[in-house]
Amino acid sequence: MAILNLNTLAVTLSDPLFSDLDLTISKGDRIGLVAQNGAGKSTLLACMAGQLDPTGGEITRARGLRIGYVKQDLPDEALGCTMYDWVLAALPPEQADYESWRVDVVLNDLSVPYEYQHRLLSELSGGWQRMAMIAAAWVTEPGLLLLDEPTNHLDLHRIALLQAWMAALPGDLPVVVISHDRAFLDAVTNATLFLRPEQSRFFALPFSAARVALEEADAADARRFANDVNKARQLRKQAAKLKNVGINSGSDLLLTKTKQLTERAEKMEAAAKPAYAASHAGDIRLGNSGTHAKALIALEDVAVETPEGRLLYRTGRKWIAPGDRVVLLGSNGTGKTRLVRMIARALQGDVPGVRCAPSAVAAYSDQHMGQLAEDDTPMQAVTQSFDIGDQRARAVLAGAGVVYRMQDTRIGALSGGQKARLAMLVLRLKNPSFYLLDEPTNHLDIEGQEALEAELIAHETSCLLVSHDRSFLRTVGNRFWCIQGQRLEEVESPEAFLAAEMAG
Repeated sequence: MAILNLNTLAVTLSDPLFSDLDLTISKGDRIGLVAQNGAGKSTLLACMAGQLDPTGGEITRARGLRIGYVKQDLPDEALGCTMYDWVLAALPPEQADYESWRVDVVLNDLSVPYEYQHRLLSELSGGWQRMAMIAAAWVTEPGLLLLDEPTNHLDLHRIALLQAWMAALPGDLPVVVISHDRAFLDAVTNATLFLRPEQSRFFALPFSAARVALEEADAADARRFANDVNKARQLRKQAAKLKNVGINSGSDLLLTKTKQLTERAEKMEAAAKPAYAASHAGDIRLGNSGTHAKALIALEDVAVETPEGRLLYRTGRKWIAPGDRVVLLGSNGTGKTRLVRMIARALQGDVPGVRCAPSAVAAYSDQHMGQLAEDDTPMQAVTQSFDIGDQRARAVLAGAGVVYRMQDTRIGALSGGQKARLAMLVLRLKNPSFYLLDEPTNHLDIEGQEALEAELIAHETSCLLVSHDRSFLRTVGNRFWCIQGQRLEEVESPEAFLAAEMAG
């Protein structure tokens, strides 16, 4: 049964986002919405929710359809409320008085501890704020659930809780979810919409299988277009030969045939649709200056401590050699970032127990991209640190996805995706032999994540990285260090850690 129908939907804001989009959402559909950053995913969800009017086309909703819509960001007015009161306020006033029990049920289903339910949202982490938004949408008992980046700010355990909660939803409830977490999409969806400016594609498959089907469909389109163009070219060649013969022989019949062949070629060319050509958000490229050192980093049983001096763990004797891509595993708060920062300091100066090869050239990006000054412009970020000249600077910025009109804008005004690509560009320009990457996929779309994976592997880069992205760390890592109790242990794979984190 159709719940919501999109018919030739189009949206243009400052530029066209998408057009000619047809989609039918039926009971039981769990649709992953996938596209590059800035392609209009959130805009499409807002249109479905009735909070934004499309530029063209129409949206038909089932009579009486109630939609639960979870945006990316918590509204400012919610910050002064407790989680419980914010969720209760989502109920109609006439229900809130005698059906407040619904709030208790929903918060319990989402595994929200009682003490968090009665704290101000401004005092809670982004992950718990996200849970409050999901609860406020679900307590209204919607017939369609729209989720915009629901895993943002969630650790692996809470992602697992969210996956389990979604699996327990009524089987006929349709859900549309935007996410850049490929493992999450595979776990919670049964269909995928690849949103494009034109020729959007829908597959009744979860993300990974749909991605394969998309590549096959695009390849088939490319072959079909090439075949049609070739046929039209052959018709024109035949027409040209007949025309010469017809003129030389004075044959009206051959000239008529020439006209017919030309018209067939024109119709075939007009009908031929070129294959989809993606407009990339910008290339992510990394370099590797290389080194002859046997070990880039050596840890001599270093103590990793809190700022107050409390021991978190000891590293034991560890080293990172050229070509090692070490993934640092550990629960939130166990001290992963503390070790990354310690090594970053050691590369700049002397840290007892941490030895760095003199030839090591390091590039460090923290999870907040702190190497980028918010008040600088992208041009300043590049030209003040690297001797490459204005013309070259503008070219490399454009290649990284920072278009000309944004190059003299404050970095603070850039989107998260643009900042992430700029951060990767700044790292590459350092021409490092060793990368320290703390949550590098934050803010990157799926295309950007896959590009970063490919670069790290293709250049045989040496790095120590922290990531909550299961697909990313599985693909990139060739060594794994895991914080276990108060020791840092090397493990064969991340799977035992991931399973334990997901189980809580």
